[in-house]
Amino acid sequence: MSSFGRVFRVTTFGESHCKSVGCIIDGCPAMMNLTEADIQPQLTRRRPGQSRITTPRNEADIVTIRSGTERGMTLGTPIALTVDNKNVRPGDYKEMSLVPRPD
Repeated sequence: MSSFGRVFRVTTFGESHCKSVGCIIDGCPAMMNLTEADIQPQLTRRRPGQSRITTPRNEADIVTIRSGTERGMTLGTPIALTVDNKNVRPGDYKEMSLVPRPD
């Protein structure tokens, strides 16, 4: 996992070759408006398959809020977001298993 921040903290998890990726957002106050529709435009903007320097996979990258909101409002508890990978092909990363990666 990778975490950033202290008061407002974001922790990411998952890999592109696994079933999903996501993040936990901690430190968001209660009663803020937040739905998938608020987040989705940012995922759509960085979606793969849109240029020659990104992966050619054309994945939808649809965000799902798993916890931390109710009826479109934050609860003041950690917010869990996931993006399911529909095109899981771990064999595509076989060569990378021998390359040192940062922790």
